Amino acid sequence: MCGVVGYTGRKQAVDFLLYGLETLEYRGYDSAGVAVLSAGQNLHLVKVAGRVAALRERVEAANLVGTTGIGHTRWATHGAPTDRNAHPHTSCDGRIAVVHNGIIENYEALRRQLMEQGHTFKSDTDTEVVAHLIEDAWAGPAKGDLAAAVRNACDRLEGAWALAVTCADVPGQLVVTRNGSPLVVASCEDGAYAASDVMPLAKVSSSCIQLDDHDIATLHQDGSIEIEDRDGRPVEHPKTLEVDWDASAATLGGYSDFMAKEIAEQPEAIRRLLKDRLGEHGVYLDELDMSGEELAVIDRIYIVACGTSYHVSLIARELFQDWAKVPVICEYASELNYKEPLVTEHTLCVIITQSGETADTLTAARRMRALGCKVFAITNVLGSSAARESDGTMYIQAGPEVCVASTKAYTAQMVASALLGLRIAAARGEMDAAEVGRHFASLEQVPALMEEVISRRWQDKQAAAVFRNARSSLFLGRGVNSTTAYEGALKLKEISYLHAEAYPAGEMKHGPIALLEPGFPVVAIVPADHVHDKTVSNIEESIARGATVVAVATDGDERVAKLCEHTLWIPTCPEEWIVPLVAIVHLQLLARYVARSRGCDVDKPRNLAKSVTVE
Repeated sequence: MCGVVGYTGRKQAVDFLLYGLETLEYRGYDSAGVAVLSAGQNLHLVKVAGRVAALRERVEAANLVGTTGIGHTRWATHGAPTDRNAHPHTSCDGRIAVVHNGIIENYEALRRQLMEQGHTFKSDTDTEVVAHLIEDAWAGPAKGDLAAAVRNACDRLEGAWALAVTCADVPGQLVVTRNGSPLVVASCEDGAYAASDVMPLAKVSSSCIQLDDHDIATLHQDGSIEIEDRDGRPVEHPKTLEVDWDASAATLGGYSDFMAKEIAEQPEAIRRLLKDRLGEHGVYLDELDMSGEELAVIDRIYIVACGTSYHVSLIARELFQDWAKVPVICEYASELNYKEPLVTEHTLCVIITQSGETADTLTAARRMRALGCKVFAITNVLGSSAARESDGTMYIQAGPEVCVASTKAYTAQMVASALLGLRIAAARGEMDAAEVGRHFASLEQVPALMEEVISRRWQDKQAAAVFRNARSSLFLGRGVNSTTAYEGALKLKEISYLHAEAYPAGEMKHGPIALLEPGFPVVAIVPADHVHDKTVSNIEESIARGATVVAVATDGDERVAKLCEHTLWIPTCPEEWIVPLVAIVHLQLLARYVARSRGCDVDKPRNLAKSVTVE
């Protein structure tokens, strides 16, 4: 949520600011703005409710000139998504500008205090209090020291923030800081850069500096960066992060949208994740940082996640319990934070988060560690907060995922979970090396199976017609593929804005069947597995009530093909637990085609954010 960028150097700031904001669009937003410090030492703001493309038009019309500036994409929390609530926000005198990612929890009390002192507010946001607090500090003990003024203001804040601040009285200087929200900086020959994550910086630097909570960095036009801790002491050896992918990885590369590109990238992402993972003694998972003895005495596993990652946890639970014979509890992070988990010194907590910055998941990780259990993270973003909050981290290596709706991260997280399950099962003596090797060989077939499904995308395009006049739909599956139904329904909701419900197929008669009427779309995942005939019965019950059924079925299943309006064929999978990795590709493609037929922006769906950095 929200994207922060900043630049000071020899180049025109607005070029990087707009590029950076476009790169950060995937995070989700509803307004955008920039502030540029002109040669005459005046701050010029341009803000717009809407897309960065609209901001670019306004910026070009305004002809902003200056080599220091900050920019922002806002996902509204406090105040409607309007021009006046868009960032940056300024002090009363307009000499200080601030952009912010996060939530200031005590902003109401601060706002009252500041208004009593004579400050005038121009927006409904929580962020604006920061500009006025810095203004107070600048006029008082921190005069002439912007970093000290920012530190003074942050001492009065409660909540989470990543801030970038510029002041007309100190041209050529930016101050940035963070607490709970991500922020990275980079020093280059042409200046110094700041951003919410590494994606905007990949174009300008092969490495960046990762700020710790409460670090305050001062960026100078010559490219130098000074970093101090919350007490004003210099940080001598800040954490550096190597940007391990080319900036072109975040470009469309000939695809019409990022969702199509990222669906197509899934096979290669999984090949990359599996490379060099199997040896004669089993799966190599050095990131786990737990001995075989420690894994052998695990008494239960909590898997904590949100959204699509939570669906991964449901698959992981089936694998862990079946393979390792250990009880597994799946929890939404937002729910676990208000429960009392049953934790012992032998409990393992696995957090799954694509961005590594999901606020609820990070809060849960901190809590579980405080309760005494080991925490292991599965994430996609190198150096993310999830890695720092965990005892070990497995990077899924899917590369940048720009589309808000997750596709390649979802399947890569499933593969990572399977590898973890194999490692734990072997350590507990529930699986020998031969069996581990057999399951690993099944995983190695997944990329080719996915490629075959992608080559059949015409089937999904045809099936999308079923949803043309629909107002709702029902997704059904049994066993591990009930989770495939959940994820398929979520994808459809996320990007097409068409309501969809998902249920284990056996639960249809316990309520959802009341929805069925002539033409009502039902999507059934019915592979050739041990519950195939039961799921076929559910399809027949749906058709008997007039529903139009789209089936995901295994090649050669003529019984299903004769029953259903459309069949999305998948190749025969080596094991039943592999099916969710393959079948979901059809449902990703189907959701995309439905969304495009409804005129929706598949990469940037309304109201959603890629990285949910507020609770």
